[in-house]
Amino acid sequence: MNNVTQIVRKVRQAPWRVQRQWIGLFLLGLVLMAMVASIYLNVTVRATLAGRETIGLQAMITTNQRVNADLETQLAGLISIGSMQKRAEAMGFQPADPTDITFVAVPGYTGHSAVDLSIPSGNQPEAPIILPQYTESWFDYFLNQQASSNLPGGQP
Repeated sequence: MNNVTQIVRKVRQAPWRVQRQWIGLFLLGLVLMAMVASIYLNVTVRATLAGRETIGLQAMITTNQRVNADLETQLAGLISIGSMQKRAEAMGFQPADPTDITFVAVPGYTGHSAVDLSIPSGNQPEAPIILPQYTESWFDYFLNQQASSNLPGGQP
């Protein structure tokens, strides 16, 4: 029994060593929690920055759309018939009389021809060729399979 007591004393650690191990485990847990918190904080900050950037870009898009609409309105006012007539009269132009117009024939010039986007009647596209296997629905397929299995003689 005396030998056992001596062995236990030698194997048992000093109390200060046990305290140091517990403190080390506590600090390890604390460091792990700090790492997880810092990763979470990093992800949250990145998401917030991306959200703010998106809001800024949307505001810039809205501003550009308003500026574009204003410019289109100004352009419409500048190219309106009344505005164009006023500017032409201010530059000294006047409406042309039919007697003032001279037509000049240019040899070889054919002019603009009208564009015909309709399909010519003699050149109709052919109807698409669809095989009969692809025109049958699943419902019809199963009905045909059931009808063929009910026929005398079994499978077709």
